[in-house]
Amino acid sequence: QVQLVESGGGLVQAGGSLRLSCAASGRTSSSYVMGWFRQAPGKEREFVAAVSWSGGNPYYADSVKGRFTISSDNAKNTVYLHMNSLKPEDTGVYYCAARLRTLVRYDYWGQGTQVTVSS
Repeated sequence: QVQLVESGGGLVQAGGSLRLSCAASGRTSSSYVMGWFRQAPGKEREFVAAVSWSGGNPYYADSVKGRFTISSDNAKNTVYLHMNSLKPEDTGVYYCAARLRTLVRYDYWGQGTQVTVSS
């Protein structure tokens, strides 16, 4: 089992920045990929970014490329999502998730943290 706890959400003006954190505990290892997803009101949850604990290039949704950066601190078992140049359409609940590298489905999810970007 893997437990995930997000933090760092809040209210920010358009053009501002936020950093989200995801603290992982339990059976975490280099075999896992860590991802960030978001869900806006009335919309389906969508992929934002992901990175492997074992390294390698992170990957991003087109809508956040060049503005968001995902990083990991293996010593702290924490994954971050650095969000810059925020737009009102970035508003939503942001979820951290984990999956084994060999699988497509994310099996472990955090409780989510609210990000609100005002215009």
